[in-house]
Amino acid sequence: MTEAVPSYLSPTGQEIVFLLLGAVAIGSALLVVTTKQLVHAALWLVVAFGALAGCYLVLTAEFVAWVQVLIYVGAVIVLLLFGIMLTRAPVGRSDDLDSGNRVAAAVVAVATAGVLVTVVIDGFRTAYAPLTPGAGAARELGASIFSTWVLPFEALSVLLLAALIGAIVLSRTDIRGGPPSPANPADGSDGEPGAGGLADGPDADPSRTGASKESPTDQTGGH
Repeated sequence: MTEAVPSYLSPTGQEIVFLLLGAVAIGSALLVVTTKQLVHAALWLVVAFGALAGCYLVLTAEFVAWVQVLIYVGAVIVLLLFGIMLTRAPVGRSDDLDSGNRVAAAVVAVATAGVLVTVVIDGFRTAYAPLTPGAGAARELGASIFSTWVLPFEALSVLLLAALIGAIVLSRTDIRGGPPSPANPADGSDGEPGAGGLADGPDADPSRTGASKESPTDQTGGH
């Protein structure tokens, strides 16, 4: 005798909490990409990660929920805030955070969401998994990752390594092809040697140096 699948018209308490947390995660994620204050974006990202951790708790995946809190909320967001402070990024309202591609970004986001929702609903329309306590413990997750999902796990690690290398290359300015080093405004040069030392040479123009030599007539008082 099979277990009856509950109807979507009569959601349980866990499903209602899951939907509410999902709405909070989506709303805070939208605020991350639409706010014009960098610190506020980082704080809204904390809310999004916290809502995702709550979703994992509802799904009885306690280990994944605490990893989400400890690594993403406790480490990644703190690293992001330290990066903002160390790079002296503007902490107030800044119009530079808006790239002007909101229409294209919205179209891509809606299209991606439509594809994902369609695939998930079509593939798992009649699937139902009861939420049993202990299914998301570290032992069960470790056995599943390193036995059934070991190939996607390794592929994801290679993808993250490629993203890390790309971030290092983009952040380095001394690599060939990078932007030239700015000129030093203290010596008034344009980056060329010898351009800032024109006033120190023997043939310096008195009108450029701001000092003129006195004539012998002025030195002797007119005699």
